[in-house]
Amino acid sequence: MATLFRGLAIALAVVLVSGASVAAWIVYDLASNVSSNAVDIGQPEESGTPLPAVPNIDAFEGGFNMLVVGADNDEDQDKNAYGKRDITLNDVNMLLHVSDDHSSAVVVSFPRDLVISQPKCVDPETEKTAGAVSAQPLNAAYERGGLSCVVATVSNLTGLDIDYAALMSFDAVVQMTNAVGGVPVCLTERVRDKWSGLDLPAGTSTISGATALAFLRTRHGVGDGSDLSRIASQQQYISSLIRTIKSDDTLTDITKLYGLAQVAAKHVKLSTSLTNVTRMVAMARTLQTIDLNKLALVQYPVATDPDNPNKVIPSKTLAKKLMDAIAADESFAPDPTVSRNGVEADPNAPVQPPVADPPATEEPPVTDPSAGGTPVPTPTSNVIEGLAGQTALEQTCSVANR
Repeated sequence: MATLFRGLAIALAVVLVSGASVAAWIVYDLASNVSSNAVDIGQPEESGTPLPAVPNIDAFEGGFNMLVVGADNDEDQDKNAYGKRDITLNDVNMLLHVSDDHSSAVVVSFPRDLVISQPKCVDPETEKTAGAVSAQPLNAAYERGGLSCVVATVSNLTGLDIDYAALMSFDAVVQMTNAVGGVPVCLTERVRDKWSGLDLPAGTSTISGATALAFLRTRHGVGDGSDLSRIASQQQYISSLIRTIKSDDTLTDITKLYGLAQVAAKHVKLSTSLTNVTRMVAMARTLQTIDLNKLALVQYPVATDPDNPNKVIPSKTLAKKLMDAIAADESFAPDPTVSRNGVEADPNAPVQPPVADPPATEEPPVTDPSAGGTPVPTPTSNVIEGLAGQTALEQTCSVANR
């Protein structure tokens, strides 16, 4: 089963604003491709309003949620290279949330084998209706009703409104990494995985094209061979890609910027709610200002399915904490003490200064009656205990599966 690169929402946003800032005509050149590939997810369509001088476009007003879906059977992909599949599965499901004040963002990765209830869906292309189901893996949603059904399913699970979405394929991954000039990744040991075709040495390698796709698809080669360890390994790649795209080497290279923007426009299908290029650039400006240590990449909390050890179900208490924090626009960080199957800290990464805790409130301390009236200090940490993940600033290495 295929897994695609999950960081497109952020990469696309940075690319669009950077390229447009260099030359507004680039955005006009891309607008027709964006509209022609648009997918209906049941949200109001955005008309292609005239684009003003790009440097004058303000950041997006308020926060937003955007779902990025990776399908394993794109109609345009090379069937000889990737194999022919009878059905299309949404094996990648990644939700980007940007806070209302634009101070932080989080990318939540949902395991493909997450067994959950799914709502009734009507495929906007075929007009076929799929009835609601009580227990199906998340990656069955696309076959039930296209991109709009995946959006509805994730919205139903999280309780969040999702107005924007993007659908990507194998070719998008290959073209993206080629355009940026490669992405550095780190391995603890050599990995040779016959299933994905990945063959990389220990240490840091800069990968692109088919090798990058193999790295993102490899499951047997990292951690314990599970999809959860693959998610952790891919988060290493995403954070490295984000740092690469936001580096001066990329932001000042017009050729790279235009190439990246072309990939986004031609190889990614956006929801009709994203066809307004001015809106996309505004969203991009919002993302460009977020500090890397305030951009968290986390895994949706899960537990083993008691009815099937190869599937997972929501870990309800921790999942509620995560979704409550997102709904309340709280800035938070994953728990650094959680062991992440599939990655470990890069020992050669530069030491980053510690992130200061938010200042304590001016409210009087809470008194615990059971402690004889002893004041209890107001918590200042924004870490969600037990939540697995990392920030985009952190550098990690994928652990080879022995």
